[in-house]
Amino acid sequence: MKNRGWTGTLLALLAFISGAVHAEPPRSGYAYLTPESRAMQDDDFENPGMVSVEQGAVLFAAAGENGKSCTSCHAGDASGLDPARIARYPVYNDAEQRPLTLRDRIRNCWTGALGNPPLAYTGPQAIALESFVRNLARGQVVNVDFSGPLLSHYEAGKKLYYTRFGQLDMSCNLCHDDHAGQHLRGQLLSQGQTNGFPEYRLAKGNITGLHQRMKQCFVKFRAVPFPAGSDELIDLEVFLAARGNGLKIETPAVRF
Repeated sequence: MKNRGWTGTLLALLAFISGAVHAEPPRSGYAYLTPESRAMQDDDFENPGMVSVEQGAVLFAAAGENGKSCTSCHAGDASGLDPARIARYPVYNDAEQRPLTLRDRIRNCWTGALGNPPLAYTGPQAIALESFVRNLARGQVVNVDFSGPLLSHYEAGKKLYYTRFGQLDMSCNLCHDDHAGQHLRGQLLSQGQTNGFPEYRLAKGNITGLHQRMKQCFVKFRAVPFPAGSDELIDLEVFLAARGNGLKIETPAVRF
């Protein structure tokens, strides 16, 4: 038997005792919040993640190296952006022959349309811009179409989701499928849905992007994480986003 460590062994034992696990319908992390945290998320004046949205709005209107800004294409109030299209990301890009996350699209425009130097994938400017754009689609239903060329990336992400990693021999599904709604070391486990990202994490005290959060999970597995923006994490994002189809976008969500 592999040495899974205490946490991995406990979860494996619980999964064995509980028997077959039945797939649950998508459930937002909002459902697992305390009433106080829900109230914080619902009030834009109290939601600390709104600071990132406001920073993104400033960047959206700022002139790039070539004198253009995001508003040059998408109007000063960003009305040129379609919330329904935002809710479909990640999407497959035929020109690049790969999936594009919303952050990829933003970073491409930052350099290609505005002539700016590239944004770091997990840099504060990239997170702020994604927070602003995703917030425009708040309340829109997640609708990732993973048919066609995106299907192979969905399947690759699904495989990663069920693969055990690290010294604890853990996989994503052990926490977010098998034991959602249960406590582990004082933390209430959710389904791990992505409809609130970028989200403000109370435990960390900062706004966090999806790839940052996934890397944090790998570290908890005591595994070497994939780099942010890597093919592996993008595939995992495709699967996770599609797994949450039907949920409403909550960006910026408040989570523990």
